[in-house]
Amino acid sequence: MTLPLRIAAEIRTAVAKGALLPGDPVESTRQAARRLGCSRGTVVNAYEQLIAEGYLVAEAGSGTRINPELTTLHPTPSSLPESKPIEPSALTELTPGRPDVSGIITPEWRAAWREAASHPPTPTDPLGSMPFRREIANHLRLMRGLIVDPARVVVTAGAREGLALFLRALRISSVGVETPGYPSLRRVPEVLGCNVVEVPVDESGVTAPRSSLEALLVTPSHQYPLGGSMPAARRTELVAWARDNDAWLIEDDFDSELRYVGHPLPALAALAPEKTVLLGTFSSVISPALACGYLVVPEQTLPSVAQIRAILGQPASAITQEALAQFLASGALRRHTGRMRKAYQRRRDVLTGALDDCPNLQLVPVVGGLHAVIRCLDVDASDVVARCAAQGIGITALQDYWAGVGADNGLVLGFGQLDDEHLRFALDVLIQAASASPRLSSGT
Repeated sequence: MTLPLRIAAEIRTAVAKGALLPGDPVESTRQAARRLGCSRGTVVNAYEQLIAEGYLVAEAGSGTRINPELTTLHPTPSSLPESKPIEPSALTELTPGRPDVSGIITPEWRAAWREAASHPPTPTDPLGSMPFRREIANHLRLMRGLIVDPARVVVTAGAREGLALFLRALRISSVGVETPGYPSLRRVPEVLGCNVVEVPVDESGVTAPRSSLEALLVTPSHQYPLGGSMPAARRTELVAWARDNDAWLIEDDFDSELRYVGHPLPALAALAPEKTVLLGTFSSVISPALACGYLVVPEQTLPSVAQIRAILGQPASAITQEALAQFLASGALRRHTGRMRKAYQRRRDVLTGALDDCPNLQLVPVVGGLHAVIRCLDVDASDVVARCAAQGIGITALQDYWAGVGADNGLVLGFGQLDDEHLRFALDVLIQAASASPRLSSGT
């Protein structure tokens, strides 16, 4: 761990233990540099990281201090039921899909952006910079074993923008979505005026729709939020359904690279490239703030997609595309993904160990990704969520991922963005909340 990361980690630990409280001043960067025997720039980098994370605030004339709005991280079990609700802005949100961004700022990352910004950007193809599209195709080959023509790669502003682009380009009016499923992505067809049909998910993933649809949105590599991977038989069944019904499979390649058991599974796009649209993004492996992703579309759809893209314009800046192209070409993203996969697997193990002996909570096996599903056995998930929120920990109820009835009684917890110590603290709060929650009656 570099010195700036160690300095930042020490301050986070002091906050977690109550040694530093909201509003407390921290030593100046000059004082800290003298004490640690390092350059002032090293301390400035650490403080800037903590300011970005919300741990510190810096105001002219007031110095740097612990964020006054930061939740104090030291509840006692007896305080859980009586605590007053905390404002949502002060919650430590355990939001699924948020990666740990602390390790991305490497010399390769800085060099890529410095080089991209060092010369005037030039207009690119509406479908995206061809050098970037080539690097995306190479990335898919190396990380997913998927061979694609760079000409079929379309640069997007993320999964939602890519989905909207394809639905508009093909004028699709009826879309099947997984239930449960990813809330923000499944709302895109509805906003565009499509007829949205809920398609149930079982232990093998989404089932083949019974109704006639023009497209089906599916997450075969890592179903969201339940976390399962689609077996070969179900994949073959879906491909047969798409061909028989002349429908599109829109494959959200969610968390496919962050798999802890075995190798990443083959994409549906490899089985039926003529019927499958691949939605990809760099949100999980870099950051959602990057707002950049890609589509891999069937060759016959390229003219329609290109026409709509030319009208609407390319949403990803030329500098961003150039920087990411260089970052991918250097191999730095693959190395970063490998490092973070190990870190996330360790946090997955922390989660598993903490919940092993908890009688009220049952962890669904986590084979990959940045979140976990926890089933509530004899307590109401909504009550547990409220009790956690009262202690500053934001956890989502599993029922929020269902559009209608039949939701499971459970929780969805994102563990990617927290360091190990803060994750352990959040899990302690969760276990205390479940223990304090009233038991459900046997008929509930």
